[in-house]
Amino acid sequence: MRQDVKKIRNLLKQYAKLKRDFTAFNQVSSPSFDGVSSHSSRNGAESRLINHVDLSYQLKEVEDALNAIDDPQYQFILHDYIIEKRFSRNEACEQLSVSVSKFNYLKNRALEVFKLNYLRTP
Repeated sequence: MRQDVKKIRNLLKQYAKLKRDFTAFNQVSSPSFDGVSSHSSRNGAESRLINHVDLSYQLKEVEDALNAIDDPQYQFILHDYIIEKRFSRNEACEQLSVSVSKFNYLKNRALEVFKLNYLRTP
């Protein structure tokens, strides 16, 4: 597998983890500032808030790139096969009614299209 395609695939796998982390973060109570100044330049609540914004931005970049893909086969491969891991490769081939070699071709094309969309996001 080409290095750039492998990197994009790993990014999508990380996306699922980021989404779980973001959901867990949102379930924690909102940070509160106690009004007492500390000697450090940043307190824990501020760090959590910055982390929240960073996670939100990363998720939006990936979601924008995914939403820009029109091909339903590519969407299935990226979302159901790579991100959500709902299907094995053979099951995904059955769902799409394609051979393993055709599936691998479609998967690589889906990753390439995602990469182009992802690199275009501002």
